[in-house]
Amino acid sequence: MNIQKSEPETIWYLEMLKPEELRPKSLPPETQLVKFGPALPAMNRFFYLEVGKIWQWTDKLSWTEEQWRDWADREEHQTWMLLYQGTPAGYFELNTQDRDVELAYFGLLPPFVGKGLGGGLLSAAIENAWGPETNRVWVHTCSLDHPNALNNYQARGFQIYRETLAS
Repeated sequence: MNIQKSEPETIWYLEMLKPEELRPKSLPPETQLVKFGPALPAMNRFFYLEVGKIWQWTDKLSWTEEQWRDWADREEHQTWMLLYQGTPAGYFELNTQDRDVELAYFGLLPPFVGKGLGGGLLSAAIENAWGPETNRVWVHTCSLDHPNALNNYQARGFQIYRETLAS
């Protein structure tokens, strides 16, 4: 019997301490970025499930409608959607925690991965995270995410401040 030992999951925590550290990439002209006004928890769930299924996002799979509503319908929470030629292509969620803003979720729907939209969407997320009271924008990613995720974060100006192995 041959048992393969898998590599432990690496988690990287990254931060940006000044808006000037952003090295932006533009979105193509056929895209539009839309901020949700009233919370739409079903859309948050849709994006989480569809974006996350290929990257093994599992922490919210068992959530009830009430949990999704509690998550999405908070003053400190923002959800943004990327449209590509009028079609939903990706999203990001921002959570304000005191004067820090976490890029809580970020990603593209599977048909739009590899089309050059990730850098522009990440730039838009970072730009929208910075406000007059913001001290820091931070995010975490892991070795299970898109193979270019860490590179994209660093290319936009994020710096690693902590690295851990999942147990």
